[in-house]
Amino acid sequence: MASLLAQELRDGLAGMNSSTERADGESAPPPIVIDRVADMTRNVDKQEYVPHHVSIGPYSRRVHPALARDADKMVRLQEVISAAADYSAAPLRLEDCVVELARMEHSVRSCYKHRFDVPGKEFLRWLLLDACYILVGFGDVVVKRRRPDGEEHTAEAVNGVLPGRSHVGGRHKRLFLHRLLHILRQLGGIVRRRPDEPTAPSVEMKASAVHRRETVEVVRDVFYLAENQIPFIVVDRIYQMAFPDSRTPALDAFARCAHGLLGKYSIATPTKVEEPERSPEPANLLHLLHMHFRPTVLARPTGSQGGGGGMAVGRWRTALDYYFAGVTFKKRPLNHGGEGAAVSILDVKVSGSGGTLEVPQLSIDAETWRLFRNLMALEQSNPVAAGSHVTAYCVFMSQLASTDTDVELLSRRGVIVHGLGNHSEVAGHFANLCKGAVFEPDDAEQNYLRPVCQKLEKRFRSRLRRWMAWLRKKYFANPWLAVGLVAAVVGLVCTVVQAVYSVLSYKK
Repeated sequence: MASLLAQELRDGLAGMNSSTERADGESAPPPIVIDRVADMTRNVDKQEYVPHHVSIGPYSRRVHPALARDADKMVRLQEVISAAADYSAAPLRLEDCVVELARMEHSVRSCYKHRFDVPGKEFLRWLLLDACYILVGFGDVVVKRRRPDGEEHTAEAVNGVLPGRSHVGGRHKRLFLHRLLHILRQLGGIVRRRPDEPTAPSVEMKASAVHRRETVEVVRDVFYLAENQIPFIVVDRIYQMAFPDSRTPALDAFARCAHGLLGKYSIATPTKVEEPERSPEPANLLHLLHMHFRPTVLARPTGSQGGGGGMAVGRWRTALDYYFAGVTFKKRPLNHGGEGAAVSILDVKVSGSGGTLEVPQLSIDAETWRLFRNLMALEQSNPVAAGSHVTAYCVFMSQLASTDTDVELLSRRGVIVHGLGNHSEVAGHFANLCKGAVFEPDDAEQNYLRPVCQKLEKRFRSRLRRWMAWLRKKYFANPWLAVGLVAAVVGLVCTVVQAVYSVLSYKK
């Protein structure tokens, strides 16, 4: 009995070790897993983590069965089959898809943190329908035909828009709606139509306001939610089976949409790295967005980040605290290249002495909080594989802009732009943004902003600099007060000189 148990444990350890080793002997990075959001985090605002239009993956399907939309997904499955038939002489057979997904079932289930007591048949059905829904919506799966010369071309189609109820409303959400429609028209949400083709009535119908709101909901549910995901390997495999000779990988279509979402919101610069330098494939669509959030400081040589030395840091000060310590806030633009350029909102920079804090502009709309919360949830579930860069930035902003006065100051400096009702509403969202998140600000591995915090804290603790900053703001902000102060100083100096000469003349 004991020897049998020991052998089973040895086999388990051997399998675990082999799965974490590369072919060349190097340690493989841990995989990104799809996990449920912790209750401590979820309870702050549950609506930020649940779908409102469509459920994707086993987590959401079991909790929100009314949003499964299997009828819509069956239509998308038929569209994928039709597109594959028009593209290739060998039609896509459902049997082949099911067999391939069955072969992948074990690895797909391992992409989730929890086990699901779901029969294999039902689980494979979910995967196939969800993958086709995502492919038609964002993967440029349209009716592809072969030209006589063998080149591909795309016939007219509209995808990325699925009917359903609307949950988006409110004055401050119009900015997000306007941006998203512009992105989808350009980057695949509304797929290209040939100039010589007339506009179909369905296209005109989908240009309505209801259609726009539904488009926002689809993008939000499919891209932004940490629990509402399926592994990208499923989507990619169905695409490969449907279009085996396609010269465009499935990832490229999704990357274009991700680049558009991040670029148009000015929170990350779209970048494209060609193979073989391309980063590992995304684990899911939220991870695809997260891959763009990597501070440039981490790309520098080891040791340039500051390490773990220096003074211990606690919480950040507020923007007003730094302001009265003489720190100047400056908007740092995002650039597409160049030495020292900011490529995402995470690239916060401070001058050598801590006198100027350069922060990339954060444009806030109705969906900003949802995106940040779910990106942090991804990091909290995968601290080693995903890091904690977004969490560090959110902690930084939540403490920097924790009051309406702080938000007003940062808005005047161009660091924050928002379309919400007032500054207090923005400050309230920031104050609750990181509740429940596990984060150690004094750990250099977790907090990439630790060197920035140390410089600012050193300046804040300097009594001389704080006194000089107070003097400058109190007396030199108004030019007349400055002139009066200079005149008073000159008068004081003249009085002292006169007194000295009077004493000297008396002694003589």
